[in-house]
Amino acid sequence: MAIDSTFWVAVSFFIFFGGLIYLKVPHKINEILNKLISDIKNEIDESEKLRIEAKTLLNDAQNKLDKAEGVKNEILEQAKRDSNRLVIELNDKFHKLSDIKKNLAENKINQMKENAIKEIKDASVKIAVDSVKKIITTSIDKSKLDTLFQKNLDETKVELKKINS
Repeated sequence: MAIDSTFWVAVSFFIFFGGLIYLKVPHKINEILNKLISDIKNEIDESEKLRIEAKTLLNDAQNKLDKAEGVKNEILEQAKRDSNRLVIELNDKFHKLSDIKKNLAENKINQMKENAIKEIKDASVKIAVDSVKKIITTSIDKSKLDTLFQKNLDETKVELKKINS
């Protein structure tokens, strides 16, 4: 049998794999692969935990957002009710105030009217008395004039008292 190159390749092949086995290279490769697999599993587990935690946080945030939306709607409804009530109250106050001012204006007008009528009556009485006085002084003698004047003055006072009462 001749030793040819194929034989030496086979021998070197067995020596190479024998050396690898002797140096525990497959075992070390297996440990490295197992460690990488373990690290990947840990990362997957960690990412799964983070995903679950993120989902929980998202659900919590969504619930808070829904609650906030409900509270916002309640606040808006309350504000609408309050503003409507306030508008009604202000409208009522405005109408009451305008009625009061109208009544005050009417009372002032009536009072001014009564004062004007009284002033006109007083002026007309004064003019009438002065006119009668002139007529009497020119047409009647002094003694008759004094008695007539006193009589008319007394009658005028009585009439004025009746008018003022």
